[in-house]
Amino acid sequence: MAYSNSEFDLKDFRIPDYILVPELEVEAVSYVPECPVIVFINSKSGGQLGGDLLITYRSLLNEKQVFDVNQEAPDKSLSRIYVNLEKLKHKEDDFAFKIQERLRIIVAGGDGTAGWLLGVVSDLKLSQPPPIATVPLGTGNNLPFSFGWGKKNPGTDSRAVESFLGQVKKAKEMKIDSWHILMRMKAPKEGACDPIAPLELPHSLHAFHRVSETDSLNMEGYHTFRGGFWNYFSMGMDAQVSYAFHTERKLHPEKFTNQLVNQGTYARLGCTQGWFAASLFHPASKNIAQVAKISVMKKVGGQWEELKISNSIRSIVCLNLPSFSGGFNPWGTPNAKRRRDRGLTAPFVDDRLIEIVGFRDAWHGLVLLAPKGHGTRLAQVRNQTLMAFCGSVFKYTILKF
Repeated sequence: MAYSNSEFDLKDFRIPDYILVPELEVEAVSYVPECPVIVFINSKSGGQLGGDLLITYRSLLNEKQVFDVNQEAPDKSLSRIYVNLEKLKHKEDDFAFKIQERLRIIVAGGDGTAGWLLGVVSDLKLSQPPPIATVPLGTGNNLPFSFGWGKKNPGTDSRAVESFLGQVKKAKEMKIDSWHILMRMKAPKEGACDPIAPLELPHSLHAFHRVSETDSLNMEGYHTFRGGFWNYFSMGMDAQVSYAFHTERKLHPEKFTNQLVNQGTYARLGCTQGWFAASLFHPASKNIAQVAKISVMKKVGGQWEELKISNSIRSIVCLNLPSFSGGFNPWGTPNAKRRRDRGLTAPFVDDRLIEIVGFRDAWHGLVLLAPKGHGTRLAQVRNQTLMAFCGSVFKYTILKF
């Protein structure tokens, strides 16, 4: 997409220094940008693409409005900018009012980085939260794909960036559901209950942290964590492969050079962990029905019902988006009979529903390649509780924000 000079002007996106840096004196500004943006880029995403995008955005815009999330956490950057905006508005700075009113955020990275920014904006509890545009710079890119930004890694030259800025300027706002998750783990008699290095609790679960002893959610004998998610939450086969992928990427980041290589690594891990021959490598005693009990609430204020899960199901995915594993839709579109008999609907990002899908093995997952392929539809609900028993007791509770 190309723009003529009359249609596109970079000054419509630039933000002056004094808005971004609290210590600076107020500038006299003659032009109010139509679409001021703050850009967050994960320079480690997409191999070299993240670093290249960082350079291009800083060359086109005010470099102070383009942040590398690896250099400064976005919660610190955004908090500082919004505190400064409030101070300027208190001084009746009309320009600050207009910047905040028109502000949009661009985040370039994988789904984890995009979820991180969504969490940061949510936690700031702004009266007028800025819309967020996502550049697909990761492996799966389910969030960008669900909102029409595509799933392939973008170009990093000036023309590609200007094209994306033009799309951001014209884009319509959409809402997305967010889900609150509680996780309780039985406290071990010895040792800590923290992630094993080199892993950390993911930023995509934004406020995912251990609750204090005085918190009403705290339960004696358990470690309780809380957070949220926007993409999906999984247990079993998919979670194990994702964990292995995340571990290997932390240990050997130099091997994850581009989207195609990353997808190949993900597929290889699925093979080496035996999920294409699950009946041989994974005993039935570890299937979801044997290690977890799932209760669902299908209507607000309704009763909790235990969900019946086939003994063959080895993985469940709780979906908030109609996109999974790089653009596939595990829920699909239920036909008229399913809609009538079970009350199932097609998934949307803002339907206040979460879809629970089951898979038997990796071969079952390949049905998603078919035009109307989908996993085993277990339930479509508003709230759900998951309790898994794997040596120690884990309890997950997922609720709508």
